[in-house]
Amino acid sequence: MTTDSRPNILFIVVDDCGYADLSCCGQTDYTTPALDRLASEGVRFTQAYANAPLCTNTRVAIITGQYQYRFPLGLVEPLLPEQRSQDGMGIPPHFPTMPKLMQLAGYRTALIGKWHLGYLPHYGPLRSGYDEFFGVMGAFTGYYTHRGDDGELDLYEGETTTDEVGYVTDLLSDRATAYVEQSDAREAPWFLSLHYTAPHWPWSAPSVEAAAREREVDPAEWKEGGSPRIYAEMMGILDAGIGRVMEAVRKSDRETLVIFTSDNGGERYSKMWPFVGRKWDLLEGGLRIPQIIWRPGHVQAGLVSHQVTISMDLTATCLAAAGVAADPMHQLDGMDLTPLLMEERPEQQRTLFWRLANRQQRAVRSGNWKYLKVGDQEFLFDIAWDPRERGNVARKHPDLLNKLRNEWLEWERKMLPVSPDFVLPALDLSGMLW
Repeated sequence: MTTDSRPNILFIVVDDCGYADLSCCGQTDYTTPALDRLASEGVRFTQAYANAPLCTNTRVAIITGQYQYRFPLGLVEPLLPEQRSQDGMGIPPHFPTMPKLMQLAGYRTALIGKWHLGYLPHYGPLRSGYDEFFGVMGAFTGYYTHRGDDGELDLYEGETTTDEVGYVTDLLSDRATAYVEQSDAREAPWFLSLHYTAPHWPWSAPSVEAAAREREVDPAEWKEGGSPRIYAEMMGILDAGIGRVMEAVRKSDRETLVIFTSDNGGERYSKMWPFVGRKWDLLEGGLRIPQIIWRPGHVQAGLVSHQVTISMDLTATCLAAAGVAADPMHQLDGMDLTPLLMEERPEQQRTLFWRLANRQQRAVRSGNWKYLKVGDQEFLFDIAWDPRERGNVARKHPDLLNKLRNEWLEWERKMLPVSPDFVLPALDLSGMLW
């Protein structure tokens, strides 16, 4: 047996999964037994927030442990292939990312799944701390064609494209299962980022494979189609794949910390109840995500925590579990959640901030209060009393509104300014949201 007692770490991130897309979180149209079991054996968080309602931005926060607005890449909404040549459009290879810190501390590191943090030849997983990479370099890929957001093949082994045949979700699950099974407890512990592209569109599933293959040929059709039934099938495949990986983890000789989360709120077929809004919104539906932490012997099984958390907290939690210190020149913005995992504790009051150039959105969560600004409209909500953000009490509490507005302005002064070059044209979702 190994004398290295540090845990393996499995960090699972799914893509565009809504707050209530797991049956343990409220989904009733289908079941997610593997993730339900993970929650019953671990800690489930009910007030977990994404760092952003978009994938690139949250992933910047996760890999750095800091607010994404400290980096040029964190300003794009989101990163697109045509931005390859723009300066700073990637995680700087010299930056002490979470996997790089793990690597320097002796962990074996691998990313299986989605990167979306900068394109070759200047950026990539192998340049930011991962020893191995199998997956998708851009925002998404066809589940069958493996064509990315620029229409080109986007499935990589290391830094070389591979035309491996299969449904992407299964390919990622199978590779991760093999990685866990082939690990030797006598070796150094591993840090495995398993970042699925599911359930992000194109909405493709085995029951409609022929039609899916045809639709995936044309990027203009990738957001079309789909249905609640197909979405349920995709989630079922995702859950089953995670179940296979977890079976391998449970058989491992070394204890493992497992984190499950989503990069942002759900999309067209997701369930966000009881919240309003979705991806692209600083409303709760765009920011609230499912989150589970599992580590037998170090967590209270079945605990449901109402602590407010944010994606970059998971970075601090992983580093703490591994006994790895943050780089002194790049202190973390998130907090270690480890003290919350063994027993229910009084909620620690926090103030968290968000910004989105799209529709000029701003948000602050401070205690139970939430300040929201969309365009020229300002809102104040008591989230504990009004989680659907229907009752604007800004006129009733002008002093509180002013206080949170000023706190947001003070916080923003510490971040990089918004660049119009990195912003897509605003999406008009107002009719649906309000």
